[in-house]
Amino acid sequence: MGWMSDGIVILCTELIFFIFGWVYSMRKFFRDYEIHYLSIQLVFATVFTLSCTLLELIIFEILGWLEQNSRYFHWNLHLYLMLFLLIVLVPLYLCYYICQNFCFKGCSRSLIRAGALMLWFGFLYGFWKLGDPFPIISSEFRLFSIEQGVSRIGIIGVTVMAILSGFGAVNYPYTSMAIFMRYVSESDIKAAERRLLQSLDSTLTKKKRILLAHQEMKPMLIGTSPTQSNKFWRFFNGSPTHNSTAHNDHLMSTENLKTLKKEATASEELNKQLFLEVVDLHAVKERIEFSKTFQGKYFNCLGYIFSLYCMWKIFICTVNILFNRVGKVDPITRGFDILAHYLGFDLDVRFWSQQVSFFVVGILVITSIRGLLLTLTKIFYAVSSSKSSDVIMLLLSEIIGMYFISMVLLMRMNVPEQYRLIITEVLGKLQFNFYHRWFDVIFLVSALSTIGLLYIVRQNAP
Repeated sequence: MGWMSDGIVILCTELIFFIFGWVYSMRKFFRDYEIHYLSIQLVFATVFTLSCTLLELIIFEILGWLEQNSRYFHWNLHLYLMLFLLIVLVPLYLCYYICQNFCFKGCSRSLIRAGALMLWFGFLYGFWKLGDPFPIISSEFRLFSIEQGVSRIGIIGVTVMAILSGFGAVNYPYTSMAIFMRYVSESDIKAAERRLLQSLDSTLTKKKRILLAHQEMKPMLIGTSPTQSNKFWRFFNGSPTHNSTAHNDHLMSTENLKTLKKEATASEELNKQLFLEVVDLHAVKERIEFSKTFQGKYFNCLGYIFSLYCMWKIFICTVNILFNRVGKVDPITRGFDILAHYLGFDLDVRFWSQQVSFFVVGILVITSIRGLLLTLTKIFYAVSSSKSSDVIMLLLSEIIGMYFISMVLLMRMNVPEQYRLIITEVLGKLQFNFYHRWFDVIFLVSALSTIGLLYIVRQNAP
């Protein structure tokens, strides 16, 4: 009876996760694109459901919900399902749609399938060889095991997590703190808009000169007199028809059209840059106005907090890398040990560590899911089109699955040891310390690269 009730709980929560993933993909990812294949949306919702279920099982471990054997069974079941999706189903779908839309477009279905199968075998070979340079596993060789799949997925997922974390830790304070905002006045915006209008007028003039030259050269090529044709063309464009204009038009017909076209192309590129500058100035002006509101001041305070966190994290990552240091005790238990043994507080460490662990892990789960979905939505709109939306959607499904499996690997260290027994047993004999050191290295590189990139952008900003 206990296993049945536990299964009902898991199924009900998975149904909620699936509906949320389905609705989110409909309203965010496919809002402006026609859905070519509903199976892709089904794959995304399934990967999202299993990912959330893995994080849910961590919370169940802390709270002690479900029977221990039932939790162990669902951990194994959902990890095997995730590995099947991320190693077999999603890559195979991805290879098929890449061949169909790009590599073998217009070819027979049998050729597309053969190409997709070859591409998938190439992926499997690269995926397997990915683990060779890294000390990721310490158990005996077992081909079809959770350790083999999770160890390699963890490398990619932890790398993505560290890159996003390093970028976010630097970019959020930079975009939310008033101290980093450039001062923009209305006169600056009007001056930029005047430059844009002048450049547009110049480009339009060059385009008209090119068009007039083509109109004058056309009658000459077919052996007719250009006089009558030019009269109508000048009347249509509102140009005067006196002799000086006719002489100028005649001179126009002898100009070097290649040079004129190059000038027009350069002017169009200048128009794009000036337009982006105007948009950037308006965005900065809006940020300045927003920073004066209560919400803007709140975000400004959060920016200072995140700045301190970023500096502390960079320092700690540097220390961990230099001294090859990895924490053995989770931060929550360490904090309560300090309060109980060093500061003399009378605390039930086990009880309070459970409550705080549940609270902290819950916050990490919610913020991670929200942050990842927002980031992937921005990436989708930046790179996708009506032809590539299906392929991009499958790539995002793969990233989501790898990201959340890596979250399980890293979050294991954030819960007290008594709550991570089943997680450790299910994941097998992985080198967990390696993933924490790898995260520190990639986070440090990502954060320092973002600082350098933002500095260069700020220095070159108008």
